[in-house]
Amino acid sequence: MTPETDRSAVESRFAGVFAHLGLIAAYARRRGAHDPDALAAEVMAIAWRRLADVPADDPRPWLIATARNLLLADRRRNAISTANLDGVDPPALPAPAVDLDPELERALRSLSAHDREALLLVAWEDLTASAAAASLGISAAAFRVRLHRARRRLVYQLETRARLDNREPSMEQL
Repeated sequence: MTPETDRSAVESRFAGVFAHLGLIAAYARRRGAHDPDALAAEVMAIAWRRLADVPADDPRPWLIATARNLLLADRRRNAISTANLDGVDPPALPAPAVDLDPELERALRSLSAHDREALLLVAWEDLTASAAAASLGISAAAFRVRLHRARRRLVYQLETRARLDNREPSMEQL
């Protein structure tokens, strides 16, 4: 291979990875990143530097894992910097960019972060269980169990809220 052909192959490979920039920016936006576009750009810069590590068949799990790690690192940095400020509340996270049914949003917020992440990777990021597991660094079997339990907990929350909303007034309320 000539250097020109080699460079062309690398650029072509990265073009396939770069095509997922919008997905990564949307992921970061939905996860409350302060600057989702900058985070997505940083993910792409890391992908360019470590292109040999990015899976050729489906780069999305690797890209999402990288974005997730950057988000977690940013939250740790912000927690440390705001911990030094007594009596100052940390800035509120922005509202989700997706309009959800209020009941569904309340039910999702009541779940643990692990449950929410499992549900959202499948529903919003449109990943398969295997790809979502790869993005979290766990086995596909462990992810399937986590997803099954998260779905059960979400249904329980939705059913409980529906029962509470439809109950008859008690004697004390009359």
